[in-house]
Amino acid sequence: MKRLSVLIIALLFVLGIQAQSVVREAFKEDIHRSANNYYAYPDKNLPKLTPAPQGYEPFFINHYGRHGSRWLISPKDYTYPVEILSMGERNGKLTKRGKEVLDVCQMMLDASNGRLGELSDIGAEQHQGIARRMYENFPQVWAGDAKVDAKSTVVIRCILSMLNEVESLKSLNPELRITTDASEHDMYYMNYRDTVAIAAQKAARPAREQFKDKIFTSKKLEKMTSRLFNDKKFVGDSIDSFKFEYILFDLVSNMQSHHAFENIDLYSGVFTVDDATDFWTYNNARWYIYSGNTSLNNYTGARAHRHLLRNFVDEADKAILSGTNSATLRFGHESVVLPLVCLMGLNGMDYDTTDFATLADHWRSYEVFPMAANVQMIFYRKPGSDDILVKILLNEREATLPIATDCAPYYHWLDVRQHFITRAQ
Repeated sequence: MKRLSVLIIALLFVLGIQAQSVVREAFKEDIHRSANNYYAYPDKNLPKLTPAPQGYEPFFINHYGRHGSRWLISPKDYTYPVEILSMGERNGKLTKRGKEVLDVCQMMLDASNGRLGELSDIGAEQHQGIARRMYENFPQVWAGDAKVDAKSTVVIRCILSMLNEVESLKSLNPELRITTDASEHDMYYMNYRDTVAIAAQKAARPAREQFKDKIFTSKKLEKMTSRLFNDKKFVGDSIDSFKFEYILFDLVSNMQSHHAFENIDLYSGVFTVDDATDFWTYNNARWYIYSGNTSLNNYTGARAHRHLLRNFVDEADKAILSGTNSATLRFGHESVVLPLVCLMGLNGMDYDTTDFATLADHWRSYEVFPMAANVQMIFYRKPGSDDILVKILLNEREATLPIATDCAPYYHWLDVRQHFITRAQ
């Protein structure tokens, strides 16, 4: 029995290494992916979409999208790295690279003045591009005086994201009948705050922090800080190494949100691919506890957004009955997109585990909620048939559902509808 236990532990370790190697290779290819929810929308080399079955044409789009790239939200996201690095400079404890990083961090702090949490220039462009491609991919939906109902959460970056999309659509077809709204009236499904889920997420924090401590050993943190500070004792006496490196990593990660900073490389000589993998692995576990379909949160993370899923069903029913082409567009946050995708079961994101070590082999949040992340449900019909088909795009890539179909990547709406109603209970 003891030997079997040792073998099981060894196997889990190997699986964990394999899982990490998948994301490490992805980050070697593009380290910006390690930014997780700060990852700029990946709109290059989008795959060609599968044509609809013969005779079917799109008539309705059911959508939820995250706001585009933004400025960081908390003042400390900008001030804290500058404070710590400035303290090092005053005491003569910065390396050459440390001084260079301080200069860039100061530039970002200055630029962020009055901009916290706001949509960035790149964020606006992301939504303009998404709107244009939606129009080009599904022209029948937007034909004539199609009705477009657009709603946003009450946060300004989401409102501006909505306006960038609908204005782009309007420029392509001035006849569109577009309504826009952003009201607390709709927050019960647009961005619901489920107190039961919040309590369950807090209860899971000790497990998350134990995982963090396994990843970020004192030796690893010491290696990271030594690239910026030349005195190990000074760092040990004066700096919370994890807090500093974690906030700095977010700052570096979010530089891709701005044209002014997107080509400044602060990864080099500051964070290696292995460091980026470690930060991402910890953040992936954090988001899994928040959004995943797991006993770690008593299965409340994804289910917290059941009202939104039910709204998807209701809006689809109305569009089908209307007999006209239309679109329902919703704009909100990654903290809604990710659990919604998990609740739907898109691409296996309803995966259930308590093992953080192998989580990345099955569940990778950066694939779901980059800046401007979006779920598009495209509905199709054929003259003379009552069989409505639906295809789901996740970030403009065809997605799978955990239900049977004879026409993948298309699904029969009645099957999808029942699946969603069951999950939204």
